Amino acid sequence: MKKLLLLASVLFVVSCSNAQEKITNQRYKELRIGLNYGKAKQSIYPFNNWNYIYENSYFKAQINYLWKQKNNFRFEVNIEPSIYFSKHQLLRWDYIFPDQYGPNFQELRDLYTQTRSFNEYAINFGLITRYELSSNLSSYIILSIGPAYGSKSTERLKKGFTFSDIAGLGIYYNYKKFILDMRLTIRHISNLNISFPNKGHNSVGLETGVSFIL
Repeated sequence: MKKLLLLASVLFVVSCSNAQEKITNQRYKELRIGLNYGKAKQSIYPFNNWNYIYENSYFKAQINYLWKQKNNFRFEVNIEPSIYFSKHQLLRWDYIFPDQYGPNFQELRDLYTQTRSFNEYAINFGLITRYELSSNLSSYIILSIGPAYGSKSTERLKKGFTFSDIAGLGIYYNYKKFILDMRLTIRHISNLNISFPNKGHNSVGLETGVSFIL
């Protein structure tokens, strides 16, 4: 009888230990962090606006949390603090006219038709819908929005507070605790008519990066 009780106790401890390990592993697999680098420009389909040049390179920190999983689908909360190193140039001087831009329109023409560099800072909050094609490969859709700040004005967007909207398609490849990421994105940035001008900037970007499962 004592041997049976001892055996039962050992089995109970082992099962509890295994259950705790599974819970711990699941908890760790729900959170990952990483870094992406990309380049984007406006002169790509579906935009192709020849009135101006807008392009940038950028870095994004990736913070992803598994919200829900059903069959092969995973739904992840995504947070992306980012910095964009942007370049802009107005190509058509007659885009700026006195009726909208005021008496100093000629000064603005001279300014915006030069190639100018500025920074954009953003933090996007979004949702990733991921489909697991295999144990190592996944495809996904990302949609996100968040506040941003531009350090200089252009003829299309006043400097200061704006919103950054992103939609993208991507692929994940898992290697142990690392995930390699490649993503094609469309981005629009504008200020909801808080201030003039507010035509906004559009761009198509390609980015890649790596994240680590905690």
